[in-house]
Amino acid sequence: MSASGTPKIRIRGLRKAFGTKQVLDGVDLDVWPGTSMVVIGGSGTGKSVLLKCILGLIEPDAGTIEIDGQNILTLGTRARNAARGEIGMLFQNGALFDSMTVRQNVAFGLVAKRLASGAEAARRANGVLEQVGLSSSVGDLAPSELSGGMQKRVALARAIASEPAIMFFDEPTTGLDPIMGAVIDGLIVDCVKRLGSTAIAITHDMASTMRIGDRAAMLRHGRIIWEGPAAEVMSSGDPVVDQFTHGRREGPIQMELRR
Repeated sequence: MSASGTPKIRIRGLRKAFGTKQVLDGVDLDVWPGTSMVVIGGSGTGKSVLLKCILGLIEPDAGTIEIDGQNILTLGTRARNAARGEIGMLFQNGALFDSMTVRQNVAFGLVAKRLASGAEAARRANGVLEQVGLSSSVGDLAPSELSGGMQKRVALARAIASEPAIMFFDEPTTGLDPIMGAVIDGLIVDCVKRLGSTAIAITHDMASTMRIGDRAAMLRHGRIIWEGPAAEVMSSGDPVVDQFTHGRREGPIQMELRR
């Protein structure tokens, strides 16, 4: 992608191994301010590991991760935490706290980051619930009382409550029917645009890829093998990408599995 200025997120030579298994093997990726990047790839290709490295949940073996031009891997603890504090995360299975009400879940980040407390945190949580199409009365319920689609909405509300500059979405439509998946994708796009956030999503869902993404990239053998406009992911011209995105049994991926 040709763009001027500094990428919001710039990754170069990122490597991570677990024992003898090399999961990330030199990942290079740029995500520009105010855009949404969707990373696709097969199970076990390192998509979640990539996000966890950026979040600081996993320490990479080598490479750089820059946010706003600063390599966060070389920053002091306070500065690194501040940079990562700009990130909101929608986890694959919601990861809501069972011991908290819905409202407390949504307000959790606000309280933890000391952006609001008490009545103000509750008020802001109610407002964010309404932004994802839920009434404030839902805030009194426990997560276990909600459907899967409602839990995803609550998790999205929690992710955007602190108005983060960067948002991550881990398989946002997993476990949802196609209609609810489209609803969640629509909410994600609306929230990202309204906040002006930069977003990275990982998914196996090609419809979701094209709905969410401005650009898409495919991760394979620990590297980005293709990147381009998300609207072109189904017609990339790359035989590996085409086999994956169209779900074909025959092709270069299947040939490798037979070896």
